[in-house]
Amino acid sequence: MSDRQCTVLLYSDDPKVRDRMRLAVGTRPAPGLVLEFVEASDYAGCIRLVDDYEIDLMLLDGEANPGGGLGIARQIKDDRDDAPPTCVVIARAADRWLAAYAQVDATLMHPLDPVTTGTTIAELLRTHAAA
Repeated sequence: MSDRQCTVLLYSDDPKVRDRMRLAVGTRPAPGLVLEFVEASDYAGCIRLVDDYEIDLMLLDGEANPGGGLGIARQIKDDRDDAPPTCVVIARAADRWLAAYAQVDATLMHPLDPVTTGTTIAELLRTHAAA
């Protein structure tokens, strides 16, 4: 059985947050999945990557400024019929209602737990591939 190659978009205005996201997910979050990461630090860069690459999943920082991951997720879901699955990292559990409004597929909490993060990302990628 060959490995499935997936491209994950990491979005945050803070390069340290993008590093923590990448490290928490890892390049092999589950057997049979190999991840490549592309990164954006602003809204325009995020949209450009979604347009230019075949993005399998977006992992967005809900605390990014000035464009938060929740707003970007909602915009992409509204604008595209083929929007990739989206996971937003939030700082407050109370923000889950905003995530539901933004139509995100999953949320994770800052600080990221590597086991939960890897499991969540692998599950989203598998579910999306099966659909």
